[in-house]
Amino acid sequence: MKNPILKTMLGGIALILSSIAFSGTGVHWGYDGEEGPEYWGDLDPSYRMCSIGTKQSPIDISDTEEADDDELRALKFRYKRTPLEIVNNGHTIQVNYEAGSYLQVSKKEKYPVLQFHFHAMSENTVNGVQYPLEVHIVHVDADHNIAVVGVLFEVGRHNRALDAFFNNLPHHHDETVTVPDEFINARALLPKEKSYVHFDGSLTTPPCTEGVKWYVMKDRIEVSAEQLAKFTELYDHNYRPVQNLNGRVLLEYDHDDD
Repeated sequence: MKNPILKTMLGGIALILSSIAFSGTGVHWGYDGEEGPEYWGDLDPSYRMCSIGTKQSPIDISDTEEADDDELRALKFRYKRTPLEIVNNGHTIQVNYEAGSYLQVSKKEKYPVLQFHFHAMSENTVNGVQYPLEVHIVHVDADHNIAVVGVLFEVGRHNRALDAFFNNLPHHHDETVTVPDEFINARALLPKEKSYVHFDGSLTTPPCTEGVKWYVMKDRIEVSAEQLAKFTELYDHNYRPVQNLNGRVLLEYDHDDD
């Protein structure tokens, strides 16, 4: 590979893939019984942060503070379309993203898109309300810093932009479905208004690594009951309960422009 910067970035992404714990390797964990969230920290020493961490995700978004101009900026979603390759990894349904798309948080902070995946019900809640579905768009930069954009779903109109995804979900663990000549753009997962709440958190699955920058969109998007049912037929409770804030500040940024 001739481009050393790209080589470094790809190396970092390869390393972080194992940290995000969606590969299905290592100590088995799940969402039920003695492998469930309450016990994650005891399953393996590398999962200890799930028990002792002080900035864990998900959270309940309730008391927020309006961000100052020098604290947050409008997020810039530089997303391109990617071939639709859908993975059932035994914990969720995930779409891996081609290189070339990124989230720009500031002039100096750019996070390439790695993948997006879903949780039912939602992991983050708003004023104690849990929504039927949540998508996490995961971004990782060359220094292994992680940023996650969370979007909550509500049941409503049929979402045509996500038809190809919901119509081709792999039903078996470790199964991958590649949809010929079909592409998807993560922008289809975003609400029209890009206001958000920002907080410091963690991965919501083992090893529950902290230092993750979270951006949860304030507005929700819709899917039909039929579309939702196709996902919950496979995963109807792959969510971690909300975690204590432990004094964390939730910053709110209002932005009306695309």
